[in-house]
Amino acid sequence: MWFDSWADIVRVLVVGTVAYGTLIGVLRLSGKRTFSQLNAFDFIITVALGSTLATILLSSDVAYAEGITGLLVLAGLQLIVAWISARWPGARNTVTAKPTALVINGQLQHDGLRRNRLTESEVLQAVRSTGTGDLSSVAAVVLETNGKLSVIPMKTLGSGSAMHGISGYPTGDGL
Repeated sequence: MWFDSWADIVRVLVVGTVAYGTLIGVLRLSGKRTFSQLNAFDFIITVALGSTLATILLSSDVAYAEGITGLLVLAGLQLIVAWISARWPGARNTVTAKPTALVINGQLQHDGLRRNRLTESEVLQAVRSTGTGDLSSVAAVVLETNGKLSVIPMKTLGSGSAMHGISGYPTGDGL
């Protein structure tokens, strides 16, 4: 259907504008983490907030107050989970995955690749994107909690103190 009524269009304009302003307010109150997409949990919350906003805008069956309540519940739960996970490591491990070493001292870690459903070519692409053409000059490639691949060249590894807590890395405690 191409057009129902002008009343529906006006409703979307008015409710959409107010809901958008409310969402910005909720996001400002909930803090920077809501914007950050640091991990899969944060990404899911971001998608859920967008879906809720779309529902408020397009569904006349959902009252503005109900939709805003949904936004507040999602943002509130995200704040609570972030607060708890920042204070208790056990809770953090439930919400976020540990970073995983996919390359150690130039050697691909095939178990880590399989466990994280990555291919060798994806890791090699990440290495090449840093301007490195030789895997033997790479100290580590780490699959971070946000899904990005970090490439650490041998010459910049230093003491390796940033490798603490990485699953599969020999000096990390994530083993």
